Amino acid sequence: MAPEELCGGAAISAGAGKGLEAITGSSEFEESGAKATVADAARALKKTFTGSTSSDGDICRIHTPEGMKDVEVRIIWNLLGAGPGDAAPASKYTVLDMGERSGAAVDGAFVDFACRSGELSGFQGSPAHVAVNVELGGMPTEPGGDAGALKDAYATVVHSVSLAMAQELGCESNGGLPESPVLAPK
Repeated sequence: MAPEELCGGAAISAGAGKGLEAITGSSEFEESGAKATVADAARALKKTFTGSTSSDGDICRIHTPEGMKDVEVRIIWNLLGAGPGDAAPASKYTVLDMGERSGAAVDGAFVDFACRSGELSGFQGSPAHVAVNVELGGMPTEPGGDAGALKDAYATVVHSVSLAMAQELGCESNGGLPESPVLAPK
C-alpha cells in the first residue's frame, strides 16, 4: 500500500510518505486497518473530551510489508489536561515551531496543539490540548542513518497527521498548525 493511503487516506501527505520511507527503509506498507484512521481517532477524542480529562489512543500503526524487516511506526494521540505552559520537552528533542509545542528526535516526534471547536462537547471557551506522537514500536534500538534526515522525517510525518487531526476535529485555524512542516529549530 502506498503511504498516502495509510491511516484513512487523508493523514499522510506526499512529504510524509517520503518521511516514512526514510524512517522504515520502505516505500510500500501493510494496510493499516479499517478502524485505524484519523477520523476514528478524532471520534474517540471527541467522546472523551470534557475540558479537563486526559486520555489517549491510537491513530494508526504502520508496518513494512511481509518479507522485509518488520518495522512498526506508531502514531498516537493524547488529550492533555492543560497546555504545555513553559515545560521543556525531553533533551533528546530538537524544539520546532509548530502548534503550542513540538519537537523531533532520531526516534520520534510530537506536536501539541490547542483546538477550539464547537464539535467538542466539553468546549466552554477553553481549548482542548491535543498531542500527536510518532514513534517506532517494539524494542528500542539505536537508529541508523543521518540524524538530521531522521528528525526531519519524523517531524514531517507528525505534522501531516497533526494537521489532518486538527482538520477532522474542526479546530479553529487548524489548531495553529502551519500548512507545511517547520523543520528549522526554534
